Amino acid sequence: MTALTIGFDPELFDPTISTRHAHLKWVIVVDSALPAGRAVNAAVCVAAATQARVTGLLGPDVTDASGSAHPGLPWAGCAILAAPGAKLAELRAKAAARDDVFVADMPAVAQATRVYAEYADELAARGAADHQYFALSLVGPRNRVDRLVGSLPLLA
Repeated sequence: MTALTIGFDPELFDPTISTRHAHLKWVIVVDSALPAGRAVNAAVCVAAATQARVTGLLGPDVTDASGSAHPGLPWAGCAILAAPGAKLAELRAKAAARDDVFVADMPAVAQATRVYAEYADELAARGAADHQYFALSLVGPRNRVDRLVGSLPLLA
């Protein structure tokens, strides 16, 4: 994975615009054949990796009328889409080839191991084309991400 620097500049944060008008687009694409629990796990894992690496995704914390604090959420939105597993590998390859799109992925081996060192060893033993992917997280310029994900449906 490349040490790509991508994110929202603080001056681009505009809580008054629709998520459809944000400069960058964030999507998570999940293998449509996964059972619900595994699909949610895969999506949450790639979201966590994305939030840690892409600046400015979260809006500021908000306090409600009763004084309860709520942590900031993705102000520009995040669509959760579905695709067949074979499409995920193709999509990952296309996205990873772009220098303006951040990619976080969850190979199937991540859910097959319980020890991180074993996960790392499994990844190190094979190339990107040899993995089955359960989820991808993509962040990049809206038009480029739209071209990559095309008309993938929302995860049902």
